[in-house]
Amino acid sequence: MAVIYQWDIPQMNAHIQADGQDNVIYTVHYRYTGSKESGGVTYSSTNIGTQSYTYVAGEPFVPYENTEAFEAIVIGWLEGSLDVPGMQASIAANIQSQIAPVNEDLYFTWQNPVPTGE
Repeated sequence: MAVIYQWDIPQMNAHIQADGQDNVIYTVHYRYTGSKESGGVTYSSTNIGTQSYTYVAGEPFVPYENTEAFEAIVIGWLEGSLDVPGMQASIAANIQSQIAPVNEDLYFTWQNPVPTGE
């Protein structure tokens, strides 16, 4: 099964008013998550970040709306300004390392004892 990717936009920062426009978004906070099922287990990895934007008076302006249609516009901004293929490659590699680990953590039991479940 292929990795399925999903955007989540938990928050946007906006100037209340700038250059004659209301609610001018200047930062978008995002999570870009990939998930894949393998052997009955769902594995996932998330890239979390922010992306800044600058509105220039006279350029086309899309007013903020609390709608899924506006969310699609913001996702378009992100896809136009971020290295989405690079993010997908990183997420896919992380998921693959969860499915088939190539590294492990080792401890000295006397320094970091394993809990006994008391």
